[in-house]
Amino acid sequence: MTLSLSPAARDLLQSWLAHVAALDGAAAATVDAYGRDVTGFLAFQSSYHGESLGLAPLRSLGIRDMRAWMAEERGRGLGARSLSRRLSAVKSFFRWWAERDGFEPTAVLAARAPKFQRPLPRPLAETAARDLLDTVEMQDGRDWVSARDLAVMTLLYGCGLRISEALGLTAAALPLSDTLRIRGKGGKEREVPVIPAAREAVARYARLCPHRLDPAGPLFRGMRGGALNPRQIQKTVEQARLQLGLPATATPHAMRHSFATHLLDAGGDLRAIQELLGHASLSTTQAYTAVDTARLLEVYRNAHPKA
Repeated sequence: MTLSLSPAARDLLQSWLAHVAALDGAAAATVDAYGRDVTGFLAFQSSYHGESLGLAPLRSLGIRDMRAWMAEERGRGLGARSLSRRLSAVKSFFRWWAERDGFEPTAVLAARAPKFQRPLPRPLAETAARDLLDTVEMQDGRDWVSARDLAVMTLLYGCGLRISEALGLTAAALPLSDTLRIRGKGGKEREVPVIPAAREAVARYARLCPHRLDPAGPLFRGMRGGALNPRQIQKTVEQARLQLGLPATATPHAMRHSFATHLLDAGGDLRAIQELLGHASLSTTQAYTAVDTARLLEVYRNAHPKA
C-alpha cells in the first residue's frame, strides 16, 4: 500500500508523536511503534479510498472503514493481540486529535478490538526456582562468570526486575543498599527493596570480576569487558533447565513472574506488588491472580471428592 497523506495530516501525526514522547513520557521504542501502527492504518485508508487523505476525510471515517482495515490486517495473518495493540494506537491518536480540534471520532473509538486469551505467566515452584539458581551458578568453570550469572538471576527473582533492568544497572549502584532505584519501561522510576541474598550475590560478583567496574559503566560485564548481553543469561538458564528437566517456560523472565506469584502466595498485597514490578496498570499485575486461581482450581479438582 502506498501512503498518500496531505501535508496537514503528516504534520498532525508528527505533532501527536511529539506529544506522546514529551508529555506521556513514552520510551523512544514505544513512540516508534505508535508511529508505525498509525502510519499503517493511514496507509490502508489512503489505498482503500483511492485518494490522498486530508484532515476532512480522516475525520469522517466510518465504521465500515474501520472494519475494512481490521479485516485486511487479520487477512494478512496479524494476530488478535497485535491487532488490538494497533487499534489502541489508532484510538489514542484520534482521541488526542478530537480533544485538540473539537470533533467526535465516534466510529474510530467505537471499533471493538478482537478478543484474545491473555497468556498467563508461567512461574516456577519455589523449590524449582531455588534449584535453578543453584544450577545456574554451576554452568561456568570461571568463578567470576558463575558469580555474575547468579547475581543477575538473584536480582530477577529476589527483586522482581526485568532482565533489561538488571543489565541496565551501572557500577554506581555498588555496594547495593537496602533499596534500589530502577528506571523501567517508559522511563518510569520505582524503588524496590533489595534482599540480603541479592546484596551478597552482587557483592561477590563485584569482588571477583576481573574488569574495572567504573561507576559510569555497566555493572554486569561480558567476557571482554563490555556490557553483558542478555542472550548469554538466557543461554545459561537454558542449560540449567535442561539439566533439571524443567519446561521451556523456565526462562529468566519466569523468575520475575515467580517473584510476584510467591509474594501473592505469602499474602502480599496486589497493589504493592504492582509497584514493585513497575506495572503501569493494575490489570497487568492481576494476571498473577489468575495464576493463583488456576493453582487453587487444580488442587480442588485433584483433592475434592465431588470434583
